[in-house]
Amino acid sequence: MKLVDSHVHLASDGLYEDAEEIIANAQAAGIVKMMVITLNPEEFQRAKQLKAKYHDLLDIAYGLFPSDLHEMTEADWNAFYAITQDEDVKAIGEIGLDYHWDKEHAQLQKEGFIRQIKQAQELQKPIIVHSREAMQDTIAIIQTHLRGKGLMHCYSGSAESAKVLMKAGMDISFAGPITYKNARALVEVPPVVPLDHILVETDAPYLTPHPHRGKRNEPRYVTYTFEKICELKHCDSEALSEAVLANYKRLFG
Repeated sequence: MKLVDSHVHLASDGLYEDAEEIIANAQAAGIVKMMVITLNPEEFQRAKQLKAKYHDLLDIAYGLFPSDLHEMTEADWNAFYAITQDEDVKAIGEIGLDYHWDKEHAQLQKEGFIRQIKQAQELQKPIIVHSREAMQDTIAIIQTHLRGKGLMHCYSGSAESAKVLMKAGMDISFAGPITYKNARALVEVPPVVPLDHILVETDAPYLTPHPHRGKRNEPRYVTYTFEKICELKHCDSEALSEAVLANYKRLFG
């Protein structure tokens, strides 16, 4: 069975030093594709070095994180425009809105989100969207500005919002929180997401799934999220595995 991790911070300080061991663990678990999220030029260069060694196993996304936008200079934006044109960058992300960590700069976040969507469309690349405590504004911006395709990473919204987002061109990715005992509303979402719109991820090193919650997350633990989605959708594991891999390839090439 072939698995993917559609969102991992492998080039971040929390994982990069152990990247080779983490990749070996991932491959042993059956992972054949990982999307490495990079949020600054240093992380991007690290990801490039890893991709040069692991080739088809790794893809790279680059974006400016919403709660960092108020600190961005024009030099940072210039770097964003340059890096996102790199042929190894398969998606723009993670981008979006985060009112949990930074509601003070909500308007600036919206403007930065729109600016990055426009770059994605200019380059004909998909977006990877982060939305925390900002779902209605996220939906409004996607409906108004997105003319391509994208992925809602670590989805935490309602089943109804997921339906709206899929109509707007987004696929839905689930992470470790779907396995938590307090995920009462979230477990209602996978049953309404068709197989051709669903992905799984770790968001490692964050959001470690049960039963390893509290430990550092890594891609091999995507198996727990995958198994939970199978359970919630009453779906054969092979069928879900094939669908998720096909969705990943359709979205990111």
